Amino acid sequence: MSCRMSSQPALTAADIGATPQSLPPLPFAATALEPVISATTLGFHHGKHHKGYIDTLQKLVDGTGMANRTLEEIIFATSDQPAQTAIFNAAAQAWNHGFYWQSLSPAATSPSGALASAITRDFGGMTALKAALAKAATGQFGSGWAWLVARGGTLSVMSTSNADVPFTQGFLPLLTIDVWEHAYYLDWQNRRPEHVEALIEQHLDWDFAGRNYVSDAVEQIPMADQHPA
Repeated sequence: MSCRMSSQPALTAADIGATPQSLPPLPFAATALEPVISATTLGFHHGKHHKGYIDTLQKLVDGTGMANRTLEEIIFATSDQPAQTAIFNAAAQAWNHGFYWQSLSPAATSPSGALASAITRDFGGMTALKAALAKAATGQFGSGWAWLVARGGTLSVMSTSNADVPFTQGFLPLLTIDVWEHAYYLDWQNRRPEHVEALIEQHLDWDFAGRNYVSDAVEQIPMADQHPA
């Protein structure tokens, strides 16, 4: 799964990546995010919820023209198609979770390079950006996601409900925070704001966000390398 924005105004599946319909391994040990996210939560979240979306998607598209398509292709093909809502939800949730794992880091990281400069330009600094992310994550009613996104090199923060993704709206995702209850409830119960604060301070992978941002900000031709999910 990689993210890049082309010179075209509208994003396409090729701009986002080519993620297969399979469950990727976690990019860190099950205990790597403790105590913010416990091994028990990760086990259920990755092994049950994420896997469940993959399994559901494969059943829904079996024997159809979507059986061998990437997650990105399926998401774009089924977005805003009421008859395809079940397929969209399964594919988008599979993609969102794969992107979420990459957005996390066992060790605290800091933005650098072009991303750091853009944060200062568009938010005034990390304090304001963290506050915006926390507001989006805690203010999202019900299930959903909080995102740092870019369009044309300009950064912004947004939230999406349920399975929705930013790239069908023309925004390139840089990193995300999962605020579905299964992402935190075993560890934090109803204390979503505390979970979000701890995650933002300790476990967001700003290097991953920076790679995605450089793609959006300066890349105007296809990229030779991609970052796998």
